[in-house]
Amino acid sequence: MPELPEVEVVRRGLQTWVSGRTIADVQVLHPRAIRRHLAGAEDFAARLGDRTVGDACRRGKYLWLPLTDTDTSVLGHLGMSGQLLVQPQDTADEKHLRIRIRFADALGTELRFVDQRTFGGLSLHENAPDGLPDVLSHIARDPLDPLFDDAAFHAAIRARRTTVKRALLDQSLISGVGNIYADEALWRARIHYERPTATLTRPRSAELLRHVRGVMTAALAVGGTTFDSLYVNVNGESGYFDRSLDAYGREDQPCRRCGTPMRRRPWMNRSSYFCPRCQRVPRTPS
Repeated sequence: MPELPEVEVVRRGLQTWVSGRTIADVQVLHPRAIRRHLAGAEDFAARLGDRTVGDACRRGKYLWLPLTDTDTSVLGHLGMSGQLLVQPQDTADEKHLRIRIRFADALGTELRFVDQRTFGGLSLHENAPDGLPDVLSHIARDPLDPLFDDAAFHAAIRARRTTVKRALLDQSLISGVGNIYADEALWRARIHYERPTATLTRPRSAELLRHVRGVMTAALAVGGTTFDSLYVNVNGESGYFDRSLDAYGREDQPCRRCGTPMRRRPWMNRSSYFCPRCQRVPRTPS
């Protein structure tokens, strides 16, 4: 799944190439791509026609395009393989093209939603008073948001009977962090993924947040993390932060800090990567 850096890269591309343009027409080429828009494909296309796209927005892993002079937004979720591509109109259709959005201008480009596995999609939603699509009201701010409250985050995780990686992936506590960047931040902070959050002091949680922000900022600078051809920016280009990963995917390779072979453990239908020396297993109370 794309995490905050990958989605932010796409948001920036949409801001550059789509925001401010007026929609001429919409073609829905696969019903699953708008399955979250319960009124169906015809309604979706009709309500977007002649609307102007506002500034591209993001919270955590979700991004949306407000429609100016309305209280609605087009919400995009990339799922496992979704791509929002800005393509010349005469470019051949991608094999898994699901939605095409054309614009009423002479720029000669269109927005395409391409999704091999059809887990993602676009949908139209009413905006809440704060400007968020109403379905995102439960999503917390992300750590790169200037209004993210570090003190509130610390208090919330200390109050929960959970472990630190579970807390990082809880979108109601902090949004945008997924499996890859959680492992990277925990390695940088020298914290084992199963450490109980109740044991984190305020300085320790502040240090963890600093590393979460650090790894995401570094990933953003190089376009995010790409392991296959499915994640790309709006121009079809892959990111290359995978070359800089310190923990994720490095099983049996030497820890870049101490040289101990990295380990992988099954975790919630995923994997956790860690250094057994730098990230000690938490002691079990006797």
